[in-house]
Amino acid sequence: MEHRYGWVIVAAGALITCVAAGSMFALPVYLQPMADETGWSRAGISMAMTIGFLVMGVAGFAWGTITDRIGARPVVFIASIFLGTGLLLASRAPNLLVFQIAFGGLCGASVGAFFAPIMATTIGWFDKHRALAVSLVSIGGGVAPMVITPLASVLITNYGWRTAMLMIAIGVLVILVPTSLLIRRAPEALTEPAMAAAPASTEPKPRSDIAAALRTPQFVILAATFFLCCAAHSGPIFHTVSYAMLCGASALAAASIYSVEGVAGLFGRLLFGLLADRIGVKRVIVGGLVLQAVGIYTYIYVTQLTDFYMLAAVLGMAYGGVMPLYAVLARDYFPAHVMGTVLGAITMTSSIGMAFGPIGGGWIFDTFGDYHWLYVASAAIGLAAAAVALGFPRPSGPSKDPALAAA
Repeated sequence: MEHRYGWVIVAAGALITCVAAGSMFALPVYLQPMADETGWSRAGISMAMTIGFLVMGVAGFAWGTITDRIGARPVVFIASIFLGTGLLLASRAPNLLVFQIAFGGLCGASVGAFFAPIMATTIGWFDKHRALAVSLVSIGGGVAPMVITPLASVLITNYGWRTAMLMIAIGVLVILVPTSLLIRRAPEALTEPAMAAAPASTEPKPRSDIAAALRTPQFVILAATFFLCCAAHSGPIFHTVSYAMLCGASALAAASIYSVEGVAGLFGRLLFGLLADRIGVKRVIVGGLVLQAVGIYTYIYVTQLTDFYMLAAVLGMAYGGVMPLYAVLARDYFPAHVMGTVLGAITMTSSIGMAFGPIGGGWIFDTFGDYHWLYVASAAIGLAAAAVALGFPRPSGPSKDPALAAA
């Protein structure tokens, strides 16, 4: 089942994830300018990202379930409008609470609508080249630090953080709203739920499939690994820009570390995808998680910009390469007509994991005056993720019925 329009979905998905993820995850470069101008604490500003991850997780599960019923196009279209509006309101926020609600609440709910719906739709369009397609869509998230983060840094330097965020909000609306109209459900995805439900004729069977999928050991291990993986790298990703600036790097040079991670993530996605096809997804995920933990711990010894770049290349390749493999593994365990819900559910757990990093790192800095214990704790969590990943069961076949898998 290969359709040429599937590659249009891939291109649109990559662009959407690049702009959406980049506009929200660029907050680290706003952190110091916002704190200097407003007097808001780093922990308070970081809390907006924590709120964003929590809301993004819950919203991702809801959006994924809705996608299984109505398709991804209306979901992505609405979310694009919400994201632009949230950034606009955040740029005008008169106090920290309003900023946290606008950026964390509205933007978080919007970004949660992109990963699961777009990935579930992409998977539906491909059979033979599914891993490649998923990796290419995820490249959008890898490109984001190379494009949106430096752009935000330049805009902040020239116009201030409020105008910079406003300009990015306008760009989000101009790019994402029309691009979302290119998203289209795969033809087979329209009929699969009906075929799966043939004995029962209506809704109960799909709902039963969803409940069964979320109770399987496969889902539990997948969700737990994704949670710990994101809990490990969220703090280092968010606070390393500030850490580099504390070590003497300029704002633009520090932001460029983020870009190096993005470039490395591109290679990591392709390299890890090829390796997964050859030696298995589980082995690659475990190896990538161990490499991520080692890279995170090494940050405690880094103070020079060149070393930051080298370590960013390793870390970016590790977490960038691992992230899309969770969706590939999920498709090995679960059928297409529940993929939106399954991916939404694991996104929710991963977002909860991501939520700990920004606020935890901000609290550690405000308490101890440096980031040493952030990297130590994050590395330990990364090793825990690798240990849990060792429990992944071997897929007994693609698209296995979750009710049978649980039997």
